[in-house]
Amino acid sequence: MIKRTLKVNGIDRMVLAEPDTSLALVLRENLGLTSVKVGCAQGQCGSCSIILDGKLIRSCTRKWAKLKDGAQITTLEGIGTPGNLHPVQMAWIAHGGAQCGFCSPGFIVSSVALLAENPSPTREEVRDWFQKHRNACRCTGYKPLVDAVMDAARVMRGEMTMEDLQFRIPEDGRIWGTRYPRPSAIAKVTGTWDFGADLGLKLPQGTLHCALVQAEVSHANILSIDTSEAEAMPGVFKVVTHKDVKGRNRITGLITFPTNKGDGWDRPILCDDKVFQYGDAIAIVCADSDRHAQEAAKKVKVELEQLPEYMSAPAAMADDAMEIHPGTPNVYYIQKVAKGEDTRPIFDRDDVVIAEGDYYTQRQPHMPIEPDVGFAYQDENGKLFIHSKSIGLHLHLFMIAPGLGVEPENMALVQNPTGGTFGYKFSPTMEALVGAAALATGRPVFLNYDWYQQQTYTGKRSPFITWLRMAASRDGKLLGMETDWTVDHGPYSEFGDLLTLRGAQYIGAGYDIPNIRGEGRTVCTNHAWGAAFRGYGAPESEFPSEVLMDELAEKLGMDPFDLRYANVYRKGSTTPTGQDPEVYSLPEMMDKLRPKYEEARKRAAANSTAEIRRGVGISIGVYGSGLDGPDTAEADAELNADGTVTIYNCWEDHGQGADMGSLGTAHEALRALNLTPDQIRLVMNDTSLAPNSGPAGGSRSQVLAGQAIVNACQQLVKAMTRPDGTLRTYDEMVAEKLPLRYNGKWTAPANDCDENGQGNPFCCYMYGVFMSEVAVEVATGRTTVEAMTIVADIGKVNNFLLVDGQIYGGVAQGIGLALSEDYEDIRKHSTMVGAGFPYIKQIPDDMEIMYVETPRPDGPFGASGVGEMPLSAPHAAVINAIYNACGVRIRELPARPEKVLAGLKG
Repeated sequence: MIKRTLKVNGIDRMVLAEPDTSLALVLRENLGLTSVKVGCAQGQCGSCSIILDGKLIRSCTRKWAKLKDGAQITTLEGIGTPGNLHPVQMAWIAHGGAQCGFCSPGFIVSSVALLAENPSPTREEVRDWFQKHRNACRCTGYKPLVDAVMDAARVMRGEMTMEDLQFRIPEDGRIWGTRYPRPSAIAKVTGTWDFGADLGLKLPQGTLHCALVQAEVSHANILSIDTSEAEAMPGVFKVVTHKDVKGRNRITGLITFPTNKGDGWDRPILCDDKVFQYGDAIAIVCADSDRHAQEAAKKVKVELEQLPEYMSAPAAMADDAMEIHPGTPNVYYIQKVAKGEDTRPIFDRDDVVIAEGDYYTQRQPHMPIEPDVGFAYQDENGKLFIHSKSIGLHLHLFMIAPGLGVEPENMALVQNPTGGTFGYKFSPTMEALVGAAALATGRPVFLNYDWYQQQTYTGKRSPFITWLRMAASRDGKLLGMETDWTVDHGPYSEFGDLLTLRGAQYIGAGYDIPNIRGEGRTVCTNHAWGAAFRGYGAPESEFPSEVLMDELAEKLGMDPFDLRYANVYRKGSTTPTGQDPEVYSLPEMMDKLRPKYEEARKRAAANSTAEIRRGVGISIGVYGSGLDGPDTAEADAELNADGTVTIYNCWEDHGQGADMGSLGTAHEALRALNLTPDQIRLVMNDTSLAPNSGPAGGSRSQVLAGQAIVNACQQLVKAMTRPDGTLRTYDEMVAEKLPLRYNGKWTAPANDCDENGQGNPFCCYMYGVFMSEVAVEVATGRTTVEAMTIVADIGKVNNFLLVDGQIYGGVAQGIGLALSEDYEDIRKHSTMVGAGFPYIKQIPDDMEIMYVETPRPDGPFGASGVGEMPLSAPHAAVINAIYNACGVRIRELPARPEKVLAGLKG
């Protein structure tokens, strides 16, 4: 142990800690300064940034033994408080800088250090600073953060006031359609928003720390598991294996398609007979400290019989490949698409122009800054409570309850304040593990993945291998499309069939293609399991069709813009599923973009040199809001004794702003009550307290949960309204024995697709038109995205601060998908840098959003969703821009420099 006396946030503190403990953990665990977040723990994310003796450092890489006595430390707690915000914190709120909020403390501390050194930075100097200090954000696309620093600097120089940054509610009192800050903003910018790991420090004495014993091969039979040596280690309470799980020891994938050849019970909670992928959980060590648990986990002996590892769909489809799940073929689901006439005669005609190609979208990792974390306990009545990052609370409850041997009514799931998930938490990850550990030990248990575990044992975007061809008349009218797609969904079937269906729904989306034929398939492999990722099927499906549209335009001798404009949805058009689009705004959106496109093309031509080639690319992105067919959500509204209203829902939040979505929708629905926003209370994301609003996926929440909120509020207002139109008070409602709480329910007017992919799966869609401006360095093949322009129609906008951030962040992830991100090599791609995480200098500061707000007939107050649209197709615009710049056509992502360079040389 080493003792040091430090001056922390201006106060002398004596601290005793082990020499090899990181400074970040000392600040968090010894001093309770939980604004210091631990994300990667490798100095690659900046969430642990503090100021040490006047210099900005990442505290996760500084060992306690290296700290000098008397060192001066400033954390976010010493910069500002909820009642006394620093200008940087106020600016962060004003510009929506805190989305999920996990990286916000590190960024704010970093910004304060920057402004102390340089009170008048340029935007590029701010970007250089964040790049140098490895401040990473996965949510915002960085632009709002730079905006915030620039305004904070103006306040600190006396050119603006704090009041100038504060939101002012309009005179009519309406917050719908404004930039009203999310309710959690103050807590997030002051570090008082407790994420899962912060709550873990506040669990009661006797809580057990969990460490997983995980597979280090991708496919094997388990011959034996010996826990005896581990159980004898200091501090170990119990080592939990499959033998301790009382239920089926399986997580059900809730297979709903009758053509699926599996049964959905293929994913073990704890491996019993086999290992199916690298990182699979084999045992859980439960001990009195994390250190003891980790040390004991190394002592669990697992004897394996290595089996062939099928790390790609083609390998698993080979004739000699064994069945990964015995009894279920590796190709376990087939999806057809058949629209209009037979396409073969069209492609045989002499008067058509045909373009075709093979395309690949990779296994994109979600890379949240906050690793997966959760805990579980049984309450005084024996009910099992599981707290996690789940974005599908009721869904996950029913997926894991049979496996744990617990009746659903004896279990509750609660979402902790959550650092971005971007979809990976649509699948249960650790929920069943902590549940099993709590049941087996009878004690509260806590499990926090490190970033290596986050990367190696959570789901990824499933790779698509797609062949596609299109036929058009010589004047550019699309006549037919044929396609074949293969989905590498990893070893577990959950949602794999639904993902494969997305190929039928979104390949060619946005265009009036009268005749389509195709087939897709879901393949079981031994690589990382396929999980939902923002866009869920659209980035994989729209990439090939959007790149092929450019290739077809070249064959026709047309501008890619003009070919798209001639074929986008108009009255009389139908989607690939044969559905009439609910709105026809794409021509207007393209009209809005056209002058900017023409200017960008001229600019690229004027600024290209022999060394740097510049180009412009466009794409169209389409996505539905919902989970196919008659999707349903519920929410409650309750009148309180003081005249305020409480909204209850499970609109899960993974950084997108569910609190503000709920508040904005409820406030608009309750306008008759003349409430201020702070008179609406939110009780969210606890299955024991709130009804089933459905999972936060498929950009469904604003539409489905939003409509349920509206319905509940309308019922409440109707009950409060007397025949003369005046409103009853709470006391009058009680006196008249009228209910105070109302359950709102809404079901989408949609139907499931048939075996040929035809139907009306979604009542609301989102539309985006993307333009990318890139520079390609001829000597290296390195591509830089210099600007992105997005025209978005997401219906009427609930809150511009939120949707701006969603679009910037989604586009940034699309740039990563286009150029750098991958999880193919398990070792190489297990770190942020190795997996191609885009830092601020990889994302352009020049990003512009233009809105076309076409009211949706079935959306609450005309709103549609937003989250998926910005990642539906921006990567295709980047790839098309690369070709426009230098003539290199990339069909397999990511377009790393060596790939572009090979094309230049070829």
